[in-house]
Parts: sequence; C-alpha cells; structure tokens
Amino acid sequence: MQLIASEKIFFESPYPKEVFCYTPFLARAAAGRIVASFDLGGPGTAKLEGPLSDHGDFACNQVHILVSDDHGHSWRETGRLPMLHCRVFQAGERLYAIGQSHRLLISVSRDNGDSWSPVSVLESEHRWEPGAAIDCRDGVVRLVMEQRIRPDDWPGMAQVLLTARTRDDLTRPESWRFSAPWVLEDHVALPQPCGVPFYPAGDQCPGAPDPRFCGRPGGLETNVMRIHDPDHLLYNAAPDAVVLLARLHSGATNLALMLRGGTDADGQPVIDTFTTPGGAPLVFVPLPGGHMRFQIVWDEPSRRYWMVGSQATDSLTRPDRLPADRYNLPDNERNRMVLHFSRNLRDWCFAGVVAIGTTPRDSRHYASLLVDGEDLLILSRSGDRRAASAHNGNLLTLHRVSKFRQLIY
Repeated sequence: MQLIASEKIFFESPYPKEVFCYTPFLARAAAGRIVASFDLGGPGTAKLEGPLSDHGDFACNQVHILVSDDHGHSWRETGRLPMLHCRVFQAGERLYAIGQSHRLLISVSRDNGDSWSPVSVLESEHRWEPGAAIDCRDGVVRLVMEQRIRPDDWPGMAQVLLTARTRDDLTRPESWRFSAPWVLEDHVALPQPCGVPFYPAGDQCPGAPDPRFCGRPGGLETNVMRIHDPDHLLYNAAPDAVVLLARLHSGATNLALMLRGGTDADGQPVIDTFTTPGGAPLVFVPLPGGHMRFQIVWDEPSRRYWMVGSQATDSLTRPDRLPADRYNLPDNERNRMVLHFSRNLRDWCFAGVVAIGTTPRDSRHYASLLVDGEDLLILSRSGDRRAASAHNGNLLTLHRVSKFRQLIY
C-alpha cells in the first residue's frame, strides 16, 4: 500500500524571520484527548504575550500547549509555559509537561490538560536538554534528559535516566531519581571504524559566508523504549529494563546511539551498554535517520515499532559544494520526512514518505507521532519560503496517515 498522508498547517509564526517553531510533541490524555506541545524561539520571542523562559535560544522561549477531543481535527490552546523542549506525559490521573530553561522544569495539569500550574524547578545545578519518547507503565515513568557537560561545544551532552512513581507528586524534586550522566567519550574510544567521527570538530568551510560546523560526537534527543518480544536476543523481563535510542551526532548518517537502562540494587536508575552474544559492545547501531532527531512509538495491535525521522540523500557531497539554501553539513538534510516500522528496533522497513518540502528551506523534520485508532498523527517542525532557514522554520504541520497498519509488508 502506498503511504498517503494529509497535511495541514497546525501553527504559523507571527514573525517568520524572528520567531521560530520548535520541538513538537504529541501525547495521549484521558478520555481519548490528544495533547500537543511545542515551543517558540528566536530573536522576536520577547514580543510574545505570556510567560517567557529566562534562558533559551536567543535569550527566551515559550511553550504552547493545545488539546483536541476530536482525534486531532480541531484544537484549542490551554496553556503557555516559560520553558522550551517540552514533553507531555500522563502519570496516574495527572498530566505533566517537562522541559527546561537551563534548569529542569515541570508543570502539572489536574484537569486533563485544561489548565496548567506555574512551573516548578526539579534541578538547577546543571544545564538540561530534552529527550524524545517516554516510557510510562507499571506505575513508573522513565525518561531521559540530557545534561550539558560542555556548554560551549554542541552537542556536548550526556544521557541521564530519570524515574519517578506515577502516584507521587512529580512537581516535587524528591519524587525523582537521576542516574549518573553517561558520557560517550568515557565509554567509547574514538575514532571508530564505522566512520565516527566523520568530520573533524569545527568549521568545515572556513571563510565561507555561512559556517558549516560539526561538533564532537555525541548522543542527544533520546527515546526510552521497551523490548516486548521474549525471543529478542536483548530481551530482559525485568520491569525496569529499557532501551535508550538516541540520535548520534557524528557527521555520518543512519547511525544511532543505543544504551541499556535499568536500576541498581538500591532502586537508583543506571545506564549501561549492551553486549552482543559474541561479546562485542553494542553502542552504535544502524538506524535510518539516526543522525537527526527521530521518535519511535510501540503499537500493540501491529506488534511493531513505528518511527518518524529524516531521510538523507546526499550525505557524501563535499560541504563546500552544497547549495546555499542547505542548512549546515550534508547530514543535516531536513526537508524529507519518512516513516519506518520494525519488529525489533534493529531491522527497519521503509513504510513511505510522509512529506517532502519543495526546497531545502521547506523543512519537514523533528516530528512527533501518536497512534490514534487506525491512524498515525505526526506533528512536524516545518517551514516554507518565508522561513529564516531549514533549522529555524516558521510553521508546524500536522500530518495524518490513515490506516497506517496496512503499510506493513
């Protein structure tokens, strides 16, 4: 079956060259309600009404939260929060929105998303960045935030696994447990023969009008997943066993960072690495689009993982030969959004193209997806010809893939 996805504009920047649309996220609330969140940033964000973060890109950001009670066909705004990189999740009878303004922040809704509390500070000693998919089951929420370990060298982050009991008040710092930061360079010697790093750190086109920069290798935007198949070689029946799949920034394409999450004897969350049956460490894994932000969801009816991400087509082009409207390096192609499915988080089948922008500036990327009955909803960070760049888009677009399970082959 050919993938056919509808597209409609979900949000449009009031100032396309000054206010940029970031970090879409979709979540399920009670009674079939869908919650969408995103943040706005850029030099014009200070013009916006409502609370603003005190840190962020271009000084400040603002999260918007909307809800839909008709399967995403209509939406109404219910909250604006002074943070960025927001993710919403259900814990017990409450909804939470977790994000950052350098400090780790959280807001709670006790009325199924109709209103939101002022933000509470969970941790302020470090600078934080976001993960992606969240695991919440068996009365425990598990998510990853990334801790900045090199503030002046992007990405410069370490994975931190956070856990909390859903029955507790998650706006209180004492409700949460934090793993030690997992720093790539402490565990993996570089370079690796898989081509990591692909470029030396620094500007790859010195003297060019627009820099094309590659940072040191690192993982970011981590998905917390579970392996459900007892026949899987990496299956672990322990209720605290999770898989962490993160975008691998290295200049190379279609590789991801794969880690193992769990708890120690004292119930403290820990991050470790997998080992193959042959005794080899399993850290860098093939994943289509793993070089850019991706999100994965588990769909129980199909017994498949579904992933939305970016497709690379020209990653071996010399950086100095890229078109002027291509953002940064060849691994940063942002206008091709595609869907894959998998039985095992390792072997991915191409399901089809969700959207392709007309030009490299017309981005469709950094998306979030949600299963809604027979459909998949995909909320994308997007842009058109008015966008400041492929990275700093002026739109959010909502895509619907109807009867998506028929794409399985």
